[in-house]
Amino acid sequence: MAAQNTLPLLLLALLPLAAASTFDVANNCSYTVWAAASPGGGIQLNPGQSWSYNVPDGTTGGRVWPRTGCTFNSTGNGHCQTGDCGGVLACTGSGQSPNTLTEYSLNDPGGLDYFDISLVDGFNVPLSFKPTSNGCTSGPSCAADVNAQCPAELQVPGGCGDPCTIFGTPEYCCPSPSSCNPTKYSKYFKSQCPQAFSYPYDDNSATFACPGNTNYQIVFCP
Repeated sequence: MAAQNTLPLLLLALLPLAAASTFDVANNCSYTVWAAASPGGGIQLNPGQSWSYNVPDGTTGGRVWPRTGCTFNSTGNGHCQTGDCGGVLACTGSGQSPNTLTEYSLNDPGGLDYFDISLVDGFNVPLSFKPTSNGCTSGPSCAADVNAQCPAELQVPGGCGDPCTIFGTPEYCCPSPSSCNPTKYSKYFKSQCPQAFSYPYDDNSATFACPGNTNYQIVFCP
């Protein structure tokens, strides 16, 4: 009888685990950054610290971004100067402008991961987004100090804001491709970080791809 009860457990142990990609987020900055991830939550990263977590295969619309100037209480409620996500440490949605955003979809139709860096929501912390497995080596980086030369009208506490949030006009908010063209602000972002999206309908050179089930590292202040 004992052997019969054990057999189903052995069969379960032989079943393949659900596929997932490991994301490693490292803070190489000289200051504290609060990493935010959806899915994934969030965590405080002091200089030199890192955070690893798994993202299920097939995830679409994933994002990771840095937050700065945060204060949270013991229950994880508080506020961040940049990248705030509803006043909580463990994010479940998107972050407020400005934030340097990484985006990804895992194992899309065709078996590929797609990923990018976007400055559509502005900029707060330099970062890189690189694959670390499956022989894939190419990924975007936005290592420039965009804040240092941010146009005066986009300057906000802790970062360089996005023109849609600041001006709120179709020229900058891009409701459709026909009304969306590069502006002097998107050209500034592109000049600082050529591998990042600078406005919603930027060219596809800012999108990178790797085989499905690749692992990734995001480094703040690469």
